[in-house]
Amino acid sequence: MPLLEAVQLSHLYGSFQALAPLDLSINAGEIAVLEGPNGSGKTTLMLCLSGLMHPTTGDVRVDGHDLYRDEVEAMRCLAFVPDVPRFYNEMTAWEHLQFLALAHSAGEGFEGRAEILLKEFGLWEARDLLPGHLSRGMGLKLGLVFALIRPYKILLLDEPTSALDAKSRAHFLQLLNEVRGRGGSVLLSTHDPALKRGLADRVFLMEAGHLLAN
Repeated sequence: MPLLEAVQLSHLYGSFQALAPLDLSINAGEIAVLEGPNGSGKTTLMLCLSGLMHPTTGDVRVDGHDLYRDEVEAMRCLAFVPDVPRFYNEMTAWEHLQFLALAHSAGEGFEGRAEILLKEFGLWEARDLLPGHLSRGMGLKLGLVFALIRPYKILLLDEPTSALDAKSRAHFLQLLNEVRGRGGSVLLSTHDPALKRGLADRVFLMEAGHLLAN
């Protein structure tokens, strides 16, 4: 059974069809890359797969759970990092991580795990900063740490390397390979062709709302 499966998924913005009906499946231990030009429908697809946007038609199953009818169980398995992470303005980076860990019943050993992740992404010295004091790159790295601090089986990542420095990018790619190695699944959208080389098990191409195997 695929860890992530979409069947006849589509989305309309008014009369504009951002996503034509499509089928998609990502297996355990697989990294899939989604590429395509701006406006091709990549972000709309990611939002529908993450549960943040309800599709016009179709179903999504996450580890066998229906995302729209069994949302709580499905969301336990799914971590999504948008291209622009959103934060609570009154909470520090550390408080965000603690909140997310507790919300996902992952409070045990939190401090040690959080310290390791923040240091790996060069954010340890920024742990007590509010979001307004973070650069775009720091905010993106913090969004990735948000996903990694909690349990998950599937990672959805929208342009995850767009603001990463070379060191953070290399570490991030290593983490994705570790996710694959332990049987997790990753779907990431990107404009970076280098991410396909030596990383992707499969590549999908979005064109005008249509999903094509590449």
